[in-house]
Amino acid sequence: MSLLRLAGRTVLVTGGAHGIGLALSRRLLDEGAEVVAVGRNRERVARLEAQFPGRAHGWIADLSKAAEVDALVRDLPALHPNLSIVVNNAAVQTQTDFLNDAPDDLRDPLQSEIALNFSAVVALSTGLLPVLKRRPAPAIVNITSGLALAPKAGAPVYCATKAAVRSFTKALRYQCEDRAPHVHVVEAVMALVDTDMTAGRGRGKITPERAAAEVVEGLKAGRSEIYVDRAKLLRTLMRVAPRVGERLMRGG
Repeated sequence: MSLLRLAGRTVLVTGGAHGIGLALSRRLLDEGAEVVAVGRNRERVARLEAQFPGRAHGWIADLSKAAEVDALVRDLPALHPNLSIVVNNAAVQTQTDFLNDAPDDLRDPLQSEIALNFSAVVALSTGLLPVLKRRPAPAIVNITSGLALAPKAGAPVYCATKAAVRSFTKALRYQCEDRAPHVHVVEAVMALVDTDMTAGRGRGKITPERAAAEVVEGLKAGRSEIYVDRAKLLRTLMRVAPRVGERLMRGG
């Protein structure tokens, strides 16, 4: 485990102008990094750029659309040649009742959920890897959730995408450890964070700022797995009493 320096780095943060992503962008900027914040909302992105002129750079894209992901992979390195860290944070959660919701109404939202939460993570991680591996001490940081360890009933596809990202991240880490050991591949497992996504649901939420602080500190410490807040307890519970953990998580 080696310490990772953030000052002077260029970091891509998807969903970087809202919620956890905004908190991550600000924390990284406070550490002395430059941030390319990807988002769909122009006003939010512009607001971040105005707060950190010359160091926060916006990129407007809908990462649920493959063509916009491809454009990001193709065009970003020329505009930000010093890119050395990618944080795949953007995600959406669709509350779903397969027994009552009309299948035709679910098809498009769930396909978009899979595209954003999983397909974009794979495309950005692998598409930017040739650029990253030419940099000193590069990193790919994929944000998952405690729901990747044990799903809840109300958001089956979200839980499945986070479990998929978890497995993908571990396998990508294996490949890098074997053939490009200087590339640091990280999974950050989120606890319940107070964002628009979790509005009206759950108890014991932490702030996006606290979540971001734990992720950044774990990244600086060189950890490959970062369990945020109560996700640490869930990890232990799933090892010693998985049925209890699943029962606790089932209701969301």
